[in-house]
Order: sequence, then structure tokens, then C-alpha cells
Amino acid sequence: MDSSSPIGTYKQLIDWYNKEDLDFSEIRSVNLDEYKGLDASGEAKAEAMYQALFGPITPTVPASILQLHNNVSIVADEAALSLIIKKNLIKGGIRMIIQNGLVWGDDFAFHEKDLYIDDATHTIVDKPVSEHEEILDAKGNYVIPGLVDVHIHGAKGHDFCDANTDGLSDIAAYLHSCGVTSFCATSMTLPENQLMEIFETVSGVPDDGNHAYVAGIHMEGPFLSPAKKGAQKESYLCNPSMDVFCRLSEASGGKIKLITIAPELPGADKFIEKFHDEVAISLGHSTASYEIASKAFAAGASHATHLFNAMPAFHHRDPGIVGAAADAPHAMVEIICDGIHIHPAVIRSVFRMFGDDRVILISDAMRATGMADGTYEFGGQTVYKKGRFATLADGTLAGSATNLFDCMQNALNFGLPLESVVRAVTYNPAKSIGMEKTIGSLTPGARADVLLLNKKYELECVL
Repeated sequence: MDSSSPIGTYKQLIDWYNKEDLDFSEIRSVNLDEYKGLDASGEAKAEAMYQALFGPITPTVPASILQLHNNVSIVADEAALSLIIKKNLIKGGIRMIIQNGLVWGDDFAFHEKDLYIDDATHTIVDKPVSEHEEILDAKGNYVIPGLVDVHIHGAKGHDFCDANTDGLSDIAAYLHSCGVTSFCATSMTLPENQLMEIFETVSGVPDDGNHAYVAGIHMEGPFLSPAKKGAQKESYLCNPSMDVFCRLSEASGGKIKLITIAPELPGADKFIEKFHDEVAISLGHSTASYEIASKAFAAGASHATHLFNAMPAFHHRDPGIVGAAADAPHAMVEIICDGIHIHPAVIRSVFRMFGDDRVILISDAMRATGMADGTYEFGGQTVYKKGRFATLADGTLAGSATNLFDCMQNALNFGLPLESVVRAVTYNPAKSIGMEKTIGSLTPGARADVLLLNKKYELECVL
């Protein structure tokens, strides 16, 4: 501490208080912490403010004695309080009221109304709670929730399977800049020890206004069919194992929200019955017949991974997973809407077949997304990116090179209604992993992840 701080005095005051020889309840104090010539920004003071107000009461942090006051008012700039705000230790009032916008509502339609955001908690609230607010004029633009991508492997030269915290942060920053404010980090088929390391790194992404929020993990593999492996590495595939999943779930800190399995594999039926209440189970990378898939949905599976891709075709005499999902009213289905994996006519048909409440748009993006054409790695295999195409050497599609916002725009360009598309990139994916009260909506209590779109459906602002 600075030699000007009377540490001995503070120590004595604390000792008297602890011995109940001194009462601070009626004391009023003014504390000055600005000095001429001190080169320190408010942000540089954040840790000191946190320790003073919420750390241990100690003479080495003289200002911590303020915690002994019954009624303390702190005047500080936002930067100095940034760490305290991030930890949600103080509650602010309304930071922002969004006015003059077409706001996405709980009825999945747009309404002319105000939207209230609480700064300290980064949540939507139903009414103003402070006289201090910032007004944002939406100027007639659409106000929608931030997009939710439950199936994405990477972007900007990074992959979640790199198990690199800085890479994860770069992906999350890129997604946020594209309007994708929440995502499930999606793994590939790899050895168990590698998957454990990957899952342990997920928590390394900062939860702030510059990064997308890690809603959880989508475990795509290793419980997949070799016959429909796609870009998954066959040598690491295996049958569903309860023990393996439990170890990986523990390593992830319980963050696995979605797992893709092939229901025809030995042990899949028992796996679904045991874990369907713990994690959303998706059918994919599978040769399953209609009958096998129907039994899996009846047992608790609730999701289909990138519908049509890495599964049997929808045949009029053997409808397979597609037909079984259509007949299971609770099942939700993913569609890669990059304009390559699925024909626009099929995408329109899926919305008609399943309804607006059951379709989820995903990117299935890999590390080449947001990058120049070239050679990249994906799941231990070489991928070639040319334009929007990302393929293995044999021409097999290897994920996509498109982010979810571009997928949303594709769906709109394919002729789908705005309301249907917004639901498919916000509420539906959030619901599929049981997080619709937190992300994917503008309901009071949800995260204040908000996008402004102009009348051309272009991204104007990410809040």
C-alpha cells in the first residue's frame, strides 16, 4: 500500500470494532481516492474496488473498513466498478430503454413497444426501476433476441477441439460480432482423454458484452455409426457408453446440453432411457430405420442432428429418421441452412412438415468460417475451403463455412416468413436444450442479448 495510508490507525479501528468497543453505525465518512499525477484509469481501479467493498476486511486494504458501515454510498465511474458489476454483486437501474422498434414478443410476433434492459444484471426487465436511463431510438427497426447456435464447431481459424482458451475466446468474439450471442460448443469424435481436455476448457470464454455466451456443449460423437460418419474420424467411433458419458459430463462441469447418438448401435436404447432427463438426446450420423428411430423418440430422444445429412434419405417406403421425427410431436430438428447442405425447396418443406415450433436452424460451422479459401483441419482430417464449400479430399461435406446469421438471411431469401425464421434461430434452439427462459427470448428475466435488424434484415447493432 502507499506509505501515506495510516495502516496502523486502520488496524486499531478494526481491532476496536471486533472487540465491540467501537460502533460505526452512526458514523459518516468521505473517502477520496484520487491523487494529482496518478496515472490510473477507472478500469485499473476495478480490482481495488472489488477488494475494498467485497474482499476481506484487512489493514492491507484500508478502504475495506467501509464494509463496517451500515449505510454506505459509493460514487465511482463504471470502469472502476466493472469487476463488481460482472460478478453481479451490485444491482443497477435501467441502463437502456429501446423505443420506436418492432419488438419480438412471447407470442412470436412483432409489436410496437418499449424494451427495458437492466445493466447490472444484463437482463430484460418488465418496467423501469430507475430514473436514470439511456434511451435508444430503434428507428422502426426489428428488435429480436440474440441468435442461438446449438451446433457449431469453430470459426476464425479455431476449433473447440483445439482445447485452447484463447481460440475459444476468438470464436466467441466473432460470433457476437455476427449477432450469435449464445452457442453450444460442439465436439468431434476423438479419444476420451482429448474430449475431457476439450470440455474442461469451455468455461474459459469470458461472459461479457463482447463475447457470445457459452450455453453448453453439444457432444457430437463418438457414439455414431461408421456408415454415416461424415467428417467424423472412424477409428475413434464407439458404441454408447454410460461410463464414458458420466466421466465426460463430470469433466465438463455438467455443461453437456445435447448429445448426438446413432440409435441402432448396441446399448443406445438403454443410454437414451437413462439419460434423456439429464441431457437432450439427438439422433444423427445414423443408419436407423423408421422403426428404430421411432422407438428412440418414444424412449426420450427429442432432437435430430442436421436433418437429411448423415442419415438415410426420406423414402416413401422407408421414411427413416426424418419420418420418425415428423411423427414424434416433441422432436425438434436441425437444418444446416448454408444453401449447400439442403436445397431451399426442402427447407421450405421442412417448415411445412414440422411447423414453426419444431425447426432449428444451425450453422454447423467449422474453423474455416470467416476465413479465406485454403486448407484447414477438422476432426483430425484435412478440409478444403473454396467459397462456401468445405469438403474432405473425397468431396464429403465437412461442416459449413457459414455463420448462423448468414443462415438466417439465407432462409429469408428462400422465401420463409420472418417470424418463422426468427423463432428457428432464437427460441427453438434455446428450448431444445432447456434454456428458453434464459436465452433466445426477450422475456423479463432472460439475458439482455438483443439485436437490431433493419428492414433489409441486415444487422444494425448487437447489444
